[in-house]
Amino acid sequence: MSTPWEIRPGPPGAASATRTVWSRGPAGRIEILLDPPAGAPRGVALVAHPQPLLGGSARHKVPHVLAHALRDQGWLALRPNFRGVGASEGSHDHGAGEAEDLLALVAQARDEHPGLPLALLGFSFGAYVQSHVAARLADAGEPARHVLLAGMPVGQVQDWRSYDPATVPRAWLVHGELDERAPLRALMDWSRERAQPVFVVPGADHFFTGRLQLLREFVAALVSGD
Repeated sequence: MSTPWEIRPGPPGAASATRTVWSRGPAGRIEILLDPPAGAPRGVALVAHPQPLLGGSARHKVPHVLAHALRDQGWLALRPNFRGVGASEGSHDHGAGEAEDLLALVAQARDEHPGLPLALLGFSFGAYVQSHVAARLADAGEPARHVLLAGMPVGQVQDWRSYDPATVPRAWLVHGELDERAPLRALMDWSRERAQPVFVVPGADHFFTGRLQLLREFVAALVSGD
């Protein structure tokens, strides 16, 4: 069961500055970077970071860009650190426990902000985790309003890691043409079986180097109707 966030207030006059907040999940305390909008939030978003085993955290540049793009569109953006990352308790659970933690945060966000739409965004390993979170919510009849999965790995990738994402029919899949860590071909094979469109960014690598502004534009288009 989730508990109220313990907010560390930001400096005076910096309403939109990133803050550190805390919650609890099945494995213990969860450290979260919170990016509040300037005014009342139009929605609440959870942004998931890349593979912790490769140094991924909530401070990685891609989730940072996604969260700030949401904030600039008037959304309250939450970037949790997965288990064992930063000050979050627990140990890496290959996506299963991480999905449970995000589901606990979704329940808390909906309690704290009833009636606001929910968005789920993730990059790389975080996209894989969010696919399962989104599918679980949809199966429960409480789907997220928006889902954006960037650089999502499918099948076997480097270091013998393997990923089996859940199918989320309305999700936006965004991928770099030259992704060297999560090859585009594997995602295309996976999405072809599901007739699921993929937004391919020409010339982009796994980290969308030099193309991060396009991710901001995807976010703006994603939530523009709210």
